[in-house]
Amino acid sequence: MNDILEIVIGLLLGALGMYWLFGILLKKRKKDSTEHQSVILLEKVRNVCKLVTVEGEFAEIYQYENVKERFLRLISSKKKALIVINAKVHIGFDLKKMEIRADSDRKKIIMSTFPQPEVISIEPDVKYYDIKEGLFNWFKTDDLSALHQEAKEHILTKIPESGLMDNAKKEALDAILMIENMVQAIGWKLDYSALKIETAEKPLLKDK
Repeated sequence: MNDILEIVIGLLLGALGMYWLFGILLKKRKKDSTEHQSVILLEKVRNVCKLVTVEGEFAEIYQYENVKERFLRLISSKKKALIVINAKVHIGFDLKKMEIRADSDRKKIIMSTFPQPEVISIEPDVKYYDIKEGLFNWFKTDDLSALHQEAKEHILTKIPESGLMDNAKKEALDAILMIENMVQAIGWKLDYSALKIETAEKPLLKDK
């Protein structure tokens, strides 16, 4: 009878030991899986990279002139052109500038800062009219490349007064909600309660 009791107690202790060991291994495996999942999720959010939220179109006329002087400035030669610039501008957010971290225990992605809107790209269509060249001052291939760059810089100076940046700021909440949907798709939560993105009128994001 004692032998049977010892066998039963031994089996019970063995079963409890196996259950305890299995629980530890399962918990460790679940923790490793969650941490791995958080790393993948952070990379997925960052890899969205640059998010375009506003597009604007510009039509500008730009007068270009260049004067060269020779022979102790006794003779000058001018070249000039009328440049018509039609440009498409994209404004958005560089999501690599976000500050985010993962809380694996609570399955949260915590966003502490969100980038300011910036110019993502300028696509100018440049046409040249009324081209006039001087005797020893004419347009070369390098000049046309430089003019193309000048056209982009000219459009860049017009962006602040266009209101595109303000419009992009108003789209910041939509950008954050898009990221929140990405996070929720795998059962996590996005915590952006630390953010306060403000415009001249009112804050777009309030404390949650």
